[in-house]
Amino acid sequence: MVAAPAQPRLAVRAVILHEGRLLLVNAWPDPAGSDLWAAPGGGVEAGASLPANVMREVAEETGARIAVGAPCLVNEFHDPATGWHQVELFFRCRLLAPPVEGWTDPAGVVTRWRLVARAELAGLRVKPDSLAAVAWEGAAGAARYDPLEPICR
Repeated sequence: MVAAPAQPRLAVRAVILHEGRLLLVNAWPDPAGSDLWAAPGGGVEAGASLPANVMREVAEETGARIAVGAPCLVNEFHDPATGWHQVELFFRCRLLAPPVEGWTDPAGVVTRWRLVARAELAGLRVKPDSLAAVAWEGAAGAARYDPLEPICR
């Protein structure tokens, strides 16, 4: 078993609505390991701003270029079995250049991306649970906070 870090991991994610569809990426490198989908993003690198980290993560995972807007969600989750704890800051973003078909994530985590309509999202397993509400309903509202929830695989 891998030891959990002594403090929470900080990550950033992009909420990108394009022509009424939300950009999602697989959240597990092995498609057989999980059917979970999430907003693109990942761990923050020290010395770079949060918006720069969001732009880097989206480019690495999808090949897309984005403009980063305001924060819209703070989400945190943990794995009670290992002590893993992650705090995620979500930003509203817009596409400057679309995701690239056949793109390869250099980290090897993201193997698929897709743009989904809200009705289609209801049939997918997506985290965090509030992502649809944040993406489609919260465009003009204040940022939301999701309380600590257990990780799922």
